[in-house]
Amino acid sequence: MSVHPTFAIVGHPNKGKSSIVATLAEDETVVVSPDPGTTRHARGFQMQSDGRVLYELVDTPGFQRPRALLEWLQAHERGASERPAVVREFVASHEGDARFQDECELLRPILAGAGILYVVDGAHPYGAEYEAEMEILRWTGQPRMALINMIGPGDHVAEWRRALNQYFSIVRVFDALRADFSKRLELLRAFRELAEADQSWARSLEQAVDILQRDRDARQRRAAAEIADLLIEVLSDSESAPCPEGADQVQLGQELTERLRKRIRQREHAARRAVQELYRHTALRLQSSEFELLTEDLFSERSFSMFGLSNTQLSMTGAATGALTGGAIDAAVGGASLLLGAGIGAIVGGLGAMLGSNRLAKVRLMGSALGGHRLIVGPISAVNLPWVILGRALLHHRLVAETNHARRESLVLDAGAGEHFAGSIEASRRRHFTSAFQLIREQHGLSGPQRDDLILWIVAAMKDLGPRSP
Repeated sequence: MSVHPTFAIVGHPNKGKSSIVATLAEDETVVVSPDPGTTRHARGFQMQSDGRVLYELVDTPGFQRPRALLEWLQAHERGASERPAVVREFVASHEGDARFQDECELLRPILAGAGILYVVDGAHPYGAEYEAEMEILRWTGQPRMALINMIGPGDHVAEWRRALNQYFSIVRVFDALRADFSKRLELLRAFRELAEADQSWARSLEQAVDILQRDRDARQRRAAAEIADLLIEVLSDSESAPCPEGADQVQLGQELTERLRKRIRQREHAARRAVQELYRHTALRLQSSEFELLTEDLFSERSFSMFGLSNTQLSMTGAATGALTGGAIDAAVGGASLLLGAGIGAIVGGLGAMLGSNRLAKVRLMGSALGGHRLIVGPISAVNLPWVILGRALLHHRLVAETNHARRESLVLDAGAGEHFAGSIEASRRRHFTSAFQLIREQHGLSGPQRDDLILWIVAAMKDLGPRSP
């Protein structure tokens, strides 16, 4: 066996072998196509973490002439103990034979020590023509496991299990296109059972599961940091320009506002690219659904409706945060205010949330130290904008994190998934976010510990939202 766990993905043409490789290796460069015979040469894809190879998957061509190959093996039978050697002789004697090019390609990594993952399509009926393939794999003597991939709407898993159990020690159902991270970890644990004969492989696979889980947690936190920095930059940003005497301040204000909007859009796109790179999805495309959720313009009314808080939620969250601020005043005077501070704070907070929900940013005319005036648009004062940005970012993260690397079609979003998306965040956590948004505006940023707290709240919100319903 090789130094690191290696598995050859083999089977009939067009049964999803390349999709399984792409999913388990998290590699979008694997060629995935509905056309049979796309894979013509065996190629290894390594799953790495911090430069360390955790395991390797070898994508192979599909069997083309399994019955003829099996007949050759049976004609050269010398007893069960010699069967792996006979397979090796077949490959050696058929080098350059175009009739068996695919068979030789798929057998080489197995003869070099790779474990076998035999892939079938559980959506189609079992047929006796597969028995020649399974018998050939049994002749190699290598540890082997069968994966029942679900490509279409049919369900013939039971009959496949009955047949596969006669040839393979482990049989698992695995949907390569829809398998989320937890399903991939389950399959890796099954690989560990397959590798029990080689303790170094078994240990490596145990470590791989632990490393991938830690890596997943680290990616989530780094994604949360990207979202936190997006919010900090957006809420601290402003645009300004000289405003000569007699200038049309309204026109200039509109121009500065549009420049600010443009930069915020660009910053959101940059954050999305960074999150997709964290999950190795650099080529992932977003396709809009009926309501164009993530491709909807950030500043449109529809985005505010789908991703922000409702007016009621804004009022309640603002009131609760205002009450906390007022409570701090009460504490400072030893309760002498008869708790009027909390009541006044709640009223002001609620009204501020309502009145500020539709205004983008403050507009100020300031004197310049060099003479003249400057018109300044910013920082952002629209109370709901950070919630819209947060809601869009959380939905984008969830979709990217759950989409595996075999999915090559554009990402289609559920039309109803974003309605007041930020409102699905737990209420007490919303109050923490509101306080953070206020601090960013007041301080034009956050201190290191404050930023760390915001990152932790975003991670918690990611967990609040949970996975999509199947």
